[in-house]
Amino acid sequence: MFLPKYNQSSGVVMTAAKSPLEIRNATSKDIPGIQDLIRKVYHNMEPYKDEMLRGQIVHFPEGCFVILLNGKIVAYSASLLTDADSALRQHTWKEITGGGFAATHKVDGDYLYGYETCVDPDVRGRRLGQRIYSARKRLAKYMKLRGIVFGGRIPNYHKYADQVKDAKDYIKKVQAKKIKDPTLGFHLRSGFQVIGVLENYLPNDKESAGFAVHLKWDNPEYKALFTEKDKAPLRPNSVRVVSVQYQLRPVKSFKEFAQIVEYYVDVAGDYRADFLLFPELFTMQLLSIENAEVPPDVAIAKMSKYTKNIKSLFKRLAVKYNVNIIAGSHPTHVGSEVRNVSYICLRDGTLHEQAKIHPTPDEKYWWKIQGGNEVKVIETDCGPIGVLICYDSEFPELTRHLINQGIYFLFVPFLTDNRQAFCRVKYCCQARAVENQIYVAMAGNVGNLPRVSNLDIQYSQSCILTPCDYPFARDGIAADTTPNVEMVAIADLRLDTLIEARANGAVRNLRDRRHDLYSVVWNK
Repeated sequence: MFLPKYNQSSGVVMTAAKSPLEIRNATSKDIPGIQDLIRKVYHNMEPYKDEMLRGQIVHFPEGCFVILLNGKIVAYSASLLTDADSALRQHTWKEITGGGFAATHKVDGDYLYGYETCVDPDVRGRRLGQRIYSARKRLAKYMKLRGIVFGGRIPNYHKYADQVKDAKDYIKKVQAKKIKDPTLGFHLRSGFQVIGVLENYLPNDKESAGFAVHLKWDNPEYKALFTEKDKAPLRPNSVRVVSVQYQLRPVKSFKEFAQIVEYYVDVAGDYRADFLLFPELFTMQLLSIENAEVPPDVAIAKMSKYTKNIKSLFKRLAVKYNVNIIAGSHPTHVGSEVRNVSYICLRDGTLHEQAKIHPTPDEKYWWKIQGGNEVKVIETDCGPIGVLICYDSEFPELTRHLINQGIYFLFVPFLTDNRQAFCRVKYCCQARAVENQIYVAMAGNVGNLPRVSNLDIQYSQSCILTPCDYPFARDGIAADTTPNVEMVAIADLRLDTLIEARANGAVRNLRDRRHDLYSVVWNK
């Protein structure tokens, strides 16, 4: 994971090697089990989608806990960091959580905001809720936070709505023990104080009539004047990215192609790069092996036979040279369809795939390529990343969907035949970097393959882009290449600078989003 897990020495993550009961930080592998639990607990509500849970975990993994009983997830808890103003004012669940993605997480926040706690109703008498709140309190103390805030349900309110004046009156009666509410009663016994009522917090919560109790716990160990040295380090300082401006040239065999590719991976390894990006469809170079004019439909069929070898090659090179490789893209048969797929080979040996969502008109016409239907964050040892292939970068909602899931880096392999097409991609990538406060790396092809249909000429100027603010290069370009010359662009990208810009930049695009007015909703 990107953010280091707190271990037992910090007193945050608890483990019991031989115990049937275990509490630990949640990971993306827990998502199916969490979904099963949520369906069971909230049977009348729509469960979290995969990407929402992934966003919650990726944004702040230290704040997400699962409890396992005999290997089965029986409790889940999620939280984020926020500032006092956001935590203590009137808000809705959707506003404070960024639509459930935890996209509003602020790494410099001084309050832990708990927005989800669910426990299997069939598991009683094991004080699972108490264990979760204890873990949250330990985390707040370890991170030297002011305290914990959240909106608590009042599930018995609907039973007494005609016997009380309003939600405030109901809460007072529960505090006075005139009315029994198991959820609010538990929170009060756990040391939380009532600071108000949140209206329309969860409109679909019929039992609570949409209300929530605004609850707060003050960290008794908090000191108002902590220095930067006092704060626990959360992220690595720098990530090195290499972008290959790759020259298409005829090759005589797959072995020759592999030798060219390995040369660049070797270079990246020598420079101790963390990420290496190749261009879109650079594997089409393999069609030159037969040195014959190849019709489009035949070309795609021929390329499919190389898919297994392409995966194997890049997986091997990623491990051998200790670099995470975004292997451009490659036409791949998925069932009866052909898709333009990027293979992401991490240096731990794992393989991920990201299909192009929007094929260009030429791709549809010449190669009958169909679009994929899923855009997911990929968790790496250097941080959560996203991959969008060329034309996809021109659709801002895709990047925003990845941002909701927690990315800091976006990789864009592209293929463009002229300067106008290149400018469309570059300007859109620059916009994505600015509006989402992320780093964007681009890699394109140069050279030509005269005998390959629809891959005749190329124009490229690969680059690594940043937001446009004072901590970064004045033109928002960390590194770039000479147009149409085979070479690489290399840049060291500082994560602490990006985080500082998000928190205190001249503009704060992520922080200033109006979650109460708009959002990106993924229908799949």
